[in-house]
Amino acid sequence: MSDTQGNFVWYELMTSDVNGAIKYYKDVIGWGTQAFEGGEMPYTMWTVGETPLGGVMTLPDEAKKMGAPPHWLAYVAADDVDALTKKAASLGAKTYMPPKDIPKVGRFSIIADPQGAVIALFKGSGPEMPRPAEATNGHFSWHELIAGEWESAFRFYSQLFGWQKTDAMDMGPMGTYQMYGKGGRTFGGMMTKRKDYPAPPHWLYYVKVNDLDAALARVKKGRGQVLNGPHEVPGGDRVAQCMDPQGAAFALHGK
Repeated sequence: MSDTQGNFVWYELMTSDVNGAIKYYKDVIGWGTQAFEGGEMPYTMWTVGETPLGGVMTLPDEAKKMGAPPHWLAYVAADDVDALTKKAASLGAKTYMPPKDIPKVGRFSIIADPQGAVIALFKGSGPEMPRPAEATNGHFSWHELIAGEWESAFRFYSQLFGWQKTDAMDMGPMGTYQMYGKGGRTFGGMMTKRKDYPAPPHWLYYVKVNDLDAALARVKKGRGQVLNGPHEVPGGDRVAQCMDPQGAAFALHGK
C-alpha cells in the first residue's frame, strides 16, 4: 500500500441546479470555476487560485432513481481501483459504480460502506495533485463520517485504506468522537449518529474560511441554511454545519 492511498484527493457536488450552485458557492466560499473539456457530460471544476480541488455536475438520473438527493462526494486515492473495489465488496461494501475510466484523467468507482455512507475511489493518470500541508482558505479541511456505529466503520476503512486512529474526544452521552488519519496527518473524525438523527450514515466535508461569521451570513443570504453551530472545537477554531439551497449538506471551519 502506497503512502498516497487513503488520501482525499477530489470533492464533487452533484446537484439539481448547477448554475445556482456555482453562484452560491462562489459567493459563500469564494471559489473560482474552470470548465473541464472532453467529458461525457458538462462538468465544471472548483478552483482555489489556479488549483482545481473538485467539481460540480448535474445529479445523474441513476442517482435520482435510487433516491439520492443533491450531495457532496469525496474521492479517495487508490493504488488500484479495481482491486480496492473488490476488497471493499469483500468487507461488506456495495458497489454503486463499478470501475470506470475517465479519458486522460484516471479511473474511479463509487461504493457505499457496509453502513451505507457513500465514497469514491480514484486513481489518476498522472501524479497526485499537491495539497497544502494545512488547509488554507477555500480548501477542504476535515472529513467527518456520521456512522451507524463508528467502531465497525473504522475497522472497514482501516482495512481498506490503512487509516489509523489518532486522537479521540469523549462527547459524554453522544459517545466518542474518533479522529483518524495516515502518515502522521489527521484527516477527520467519525462518530456514531444519535438515534434521533434523521439522516442515514453519511460523510460531511468541511471547508476552511477566514471569517466564519461572515461566511455564515452569506450562507443565509444565498438562501442556504445553518443547521448547527457555530460552535468551538479543540484548538480554538469554530465550525458550523450547513445546507445549500439545493439540499446538499456541507460544513464550514474557521475563526
